[in-house]
Amino acid sequence: MDVVLLLIMAAAGLSAVSSHAERQYHFVYEAKTMSEAQRYCREKHTDLATVDSMEVVKLLNDMAGQYNQSAWIGLHDDRDTWKWSMSDPSFYGPGETEFRQWATGQPGNRHNEHYTYFPSGGTGKWEDLYCHYPLWVVCFDVTGPSATFVLIKSKMTWTEAQSYCREHHTDLASVRNLAENQQLVELWSGGGYDAWIGLYRDSWKWSDGSNSSFKYWKVNKPNYRASKVCVAAAFNDSGKWEDLDCGVKKPFICYGPVPVSMQVIKVRVEKPNGVDLNDKAFLDEMLVEAKKNLRAQGLDDNVQLAWRKQPDGQVFQKEEEKKKRDEL
Repeated sequence: MDVVLLLIMAAAGLSAVSSHAERQYHFVYEAKTMSEAQRYCREKHTDLATVDSMEVVKLLNDMAGQYNQSAWIGLHDDRDTWKWSMSDPSFYGPGETEFRQWATGQPGNRHNEHYTYFPSGGTGKWEDLYCHYPLWVVCFDVTGPSATFVLIKSKMTWTEAQSYCREHHTDLASVRNLAENQQLVELWSGGGYDAWIGLYRDSWKWSDGSNSSFKYWKVNKPNYRASKVCVAAAFNDSGKWEDLDCGVKKPFICYGPVPVSMQVIKVRVEKPNGVDLNDKAFLDEMLVEAKKNLRAQGLDDNVQLAWRKQPDGQVFQKEEEKKKRDEL
């Protein structure tokens, strides 16, 4: 007795696909500015490329081939993104997370000046600084909507200060309004040193919103110049990254989902005696054997096999029953 087996074969995409990330990368050689490249990638694919591992770096280097210049990827520096160490949204009223009391010319956005300190001179105006400078610290204790500031007269780096405040108080101080800023001014009535508060920025962002912290900078990059806030992979230097002016026109790399092709294969088999062809264990064993045969023919390991069920929920159907149904 003959039956008809429907086998579904879905093959993963092309060779230039990261095996772990389920993304296909597209190297576009037409030169565009960063914003033009982003628009193109979002229209034609998904977005500008996110590079989140050395495996993806190697894949892009292989794609570049003989191309030995640089191409845009999706990383950019959003220098207006300042946020508080204390992240609980219920602590802040409308507009309070955006309160800033910068001194004239601040923030300077120079190399690694990602952290904010409160000056000792009584002006109440904030400045940005490198995180490794040892300064005094302003912690605070939060009870409901109110906060009590605590000045720690011991010198720490910003990261040390954050750990200290979280261990001994609530967090590094957030300053939500002018009244709270004035409270800090009054803490310095006896003089002293500059002190860290909780405002900082981690401003490098991926175009698609990914939160990967993977970085692959060239030596002495980024240089944090005001106009150089977009990133390209330099294929004359192993695909390492450099920060450039966003208006420069360069080739670029997009990514999109791995395309899946599907093929239906009909297989006619003879029913063995005493075997339920629709038994799950038998069906699973048949798939294993089919996969082995396909692999022996050189088919990619990314191929997936599955059974297509008939309307009655069964995989197998007697050939004479199928012919009668088709004639109705």
